Amino acid sequence: MKVHLKLSILSLVFGMLISSVGCVYAQSADSYPDKPITIVVPYPPGGFNDTLGRIVGKKLSDAWGKTVVVENKPGAGTVIGSNYVAKSAPDGYTMLVAQFPFSANPYLYKSLPYDTLKAFTPVILAGRSPMVLVVNSNSPIKTTGDLLALAKAKPGSVNYGSSGPGSSNHLSMVLFESMSGTSLNQVPYKGSTPLLTDLAGGQVEVAFDAYPHVRPFLQSGKIRPIAIATESRSSMMPEVPTINESGVKGYEASSWHGFVVPAGTPSAVVDKLNKQINLILKQDDIKKTFQEQGVVPDGGTSPQFEIFIKKQMEIWKKVVAQSGITPE
Repeated sequence: MKVHLKLSILSLVFGMLISSVGCVYAQSADSYPDKPITIVVPYPPGGFNDTLGRIVGKKLSDAWGKTVVVENKPGAGTVIGSNYVAKSAPDGYTMLVAQFPFSANPYLYKSLPYDTLKAFTPVILAGRSPMVLVVNSNSPIKTTGDLLALAKAKPGSVNYGSSGPGSSNHLSMVLFESMSGTSLNQVPYKGSTPLLTDLAGGQVEVAFDAYPHVRPFLQSGKIRPIAIATESRSSMMPEVPTINESGVKGYEASSWHGFVVPAGTPSAVVDKLNKQINLILKQDDIKKTFQEQGVVPDGGTSPQFEIFIKKQMEIWKKVVAQSGITPE
């Protein structure tokens, strides 16, 4: 009798605890936000990731009547800013602008101060920037087929530029080499601007880079696109064939942009952020800004973004292993 009574009391207490926790989460979601929100951009000011944080922050502030602060915390390949958010309170008041390195860094560093899959909860995939395969405007390489033929005839003789080992344009080329059975020679630069400047000057023969980076060089006529790394042709460059249709079946690579929060953030708060940012991404002025920056708006649910991140991590884990990069 006493045993049953104790069990009943324990069950009642446990039920009350669960109920109280549920009430706290519900209240936090109903009242959220009731103080300023911080969006951490793990890059210096300038560039699309910074723009994304600021325009979404402004829209959230307008919608909810609360201050949204954007803090730039660059360094260590986005690890500094990411770690700051990973260690922040899981209450929805600190968000991270996540991008390509988010999925590749676990394999580019011997150890990170956080576990990428366990330390964050994905909120939303905001947009993607297609990678473009470009050459000098005077290059005899006119198509992906030309590049493949040259690379296979003279392995290691074709020089391609990158923004350094482990960068999105470097790993995109490693993936291209792997899927096409070719071998090219990497020439690393400290960023896209010096890389594309040298490509325009003929110092390197070919490169992958995100559309926002190559766009001004394309507009100047100094470089020329030979293929785009999207699944199907892009409305941004409808005349440019995909790499998939140009001889490397199944090839796809993009630079992506989204938002994550610390793991443990109440699901109702994550849902509230997700729904509001989805609405923001559909607004005409946001679509225009994205288009001007060379980014395709995305959206969707938190679980969909989580699946996307996991797939990206699977891809780049294999590519980093193939690249011969020694983790730092």
